[in-house]
Amino acid sequence: MSWQAQLGQKLAPLRARWRALAPRERLWVAMAAGVVGTFVLWLVAVQPAWRTLRTAPAQIDALDAQLQHMQRLAGEARELRAQPVVSPAQAEAALRASTERLGSDNRLTLQGDRATVQLKSVPGPALGTWLAEVRSAARARPVEVTLVRGPAGYSGTVVLALGGRA
Repeated sequence: MSWQAQLGQKLAPLRARWRALAPRERLWVAMAAGVVGTFVLWLVAVQPAWRTLRTAPAQIDALDAQLQHMQRLAGEARELRAQPVVSPAQAEAALRASTERLGSDNRLTLQGDRATVQLKSVPGPALGTWLAEVRSAARARPVEVTLVRGPAGYSGTVVLALGGRA
C-alpha cells in the first residue's frame, strides 16, 4: 500500500465530516482556517523579515562606528610602531615621571623588563591619561591589570612590559 493510499485512508473520516457540514458551517470553518493560516504565515515569514528590516539600519550604524573605532586604533598602533625605540633608561624615567603625576600614594617597582605599579584611588580620567602616556612615552604595554573601582577611583595593580615596540 502506497503512502498516498494510507494518507487517503487516514483523511477519509475528515472528508466525511466536511461533507456532513452545512454550507454555512463550511464557510465558517474555511474562514477560521484562513485566519489561522494567515497568522501562521505572519509569524513564520513576515514578522521576522519585518523585524530585520526595522533593526538593520541601527545595527549597520553600530557596526560602522565599531569599524571606525577599530581603524583609529589600528592607525594609532601603526604610529606607535613607527616611533623609534626608547632606551631602558628613558623608558624608566618616563614611567617614573608619569607615575609620580598620579600622586604620592602610587608605587612603581621595576624588575627586569617588567614594571609593577600599585595604584591607590586614581580617578578614571587620570588612569586613562596615565596609560596613554606610559604607552607612548615609555613604550610600555600593560600585560596584567587588576583594578577595583571604589568611590575615590581605581585601586589595584598594573604590570607593564618595558622595551621593544609598543
